[in-house]
Amino acid sequence: MGDVGGGIGLPTMSQREMFEQLLGDDESRSASESEIAAAIGEQMIHMDLRPLPRSIRKRIRDIVGRIPARNVIIVGGGIGHLTAWMMDLWCGDPSNEESVGSNRPETLRVIEEGGKFGVIIDRLLRRYDASSWAQVISDSWAEIAAEIVSWNAASAALPDVARSTPLPQPIDLVIIDLPEVERIQATASAFELLAPGGIVMALEPQVPTGDVGEPELGVEMTSAQQVVASFNQWIEFVQSVNSAHSAAFVELAGGTLGVFLRSA
Repeated sequence: MGDVGGGIGLPTMSQREMFEQLLGDDESRSASESEIAAAIGEQMIHMDLRPLPRSIRKRIRDIVGRIPARNVIIVGGGIGHLTAWMMDLWCGDPSNEESVGSNRPETLRVIEEGGKFGVIIDRLLRRYDASSWAQVISDSWAEIAAEIVSWNAASAALPDVARSTPLPQPIDLVIIDLPEVERIQATASAFELLAPGGIVMALEPQVPTGDVGEPELGVEMTSAQQVVASFNQWIEFVQSVNSAHSAAFVELAGGTLGVFLRSA
C-alpha cells in the first residue's frame, strides 16, 4: 500500500497503519448516551423510526473524534439522533457541566429533506448553542449534490464566480444516515465531492438472501429486488473506490461500517 497524507491533517503513514489507528474503538469514551440523545432515541421508537445500532453510532463518534475535519456533512438527519451524538462529541453534553467537547469542525451541515424533522434538528443545534457554525438544510441530498457539481464546474471555469457555494468547502467528512435503498447512491455522490484526504462513512447494506427473481422490463421492482439492486450498486462503488482510493470496513455487532478515503 502507498503512503497517504490527509488533506484534513492526517499524518503521513501507510494506508493500513492509518486505518488501524483511525477505525479502532476509543476506550476512553463512554458507550452510554447523553440524556438528549437517549430521549431522541426513545422518540424514534415511538415514531417507528429505526435508529442506527448503538455500536455503529459509537464507532462513528470514535472515528470522527480522531479526524480534524473543517467542514462536515451529515446526510439524513432524521430527528437528530446521530447529530446529537456528534454534538456531544464536539460541544459536550449540555446536561453535564463536567462534559467537555473536542475536535469541533468549522462548519456542520445536516441535510434533512423532511421539513418537520429539519425544525427539530434546528432546535437541537440551538440547544448546543451551535447555530453560528452548524445548520440544517431542508432539501434532498441528490439536488444539493448536483448543485455542488454545477458550482464546482462554474468556479473552475470562472474563478471569480459570484454565486455562493451550496455547502462550505472543501468537504472533509460526510456521514450517511439514510435508508438502505437511498444510502448507496448518496454515498457514491458524496465521495465524488470530497476534498483530497476526505472521508465518507456509511453502514454497509445487508447481504441479500434468497431468490428474488429477475426484474422485468417495464415492471417496477419488488422491494426484495430493490435490495439486491442496491447491494450490487454498493459492490460496484466499493470496487471503484478500491481501484484508485482506499476503503476499509469495521465489523460490529450492529452491522458493518464502511469508511472510504479519497486519495490526493
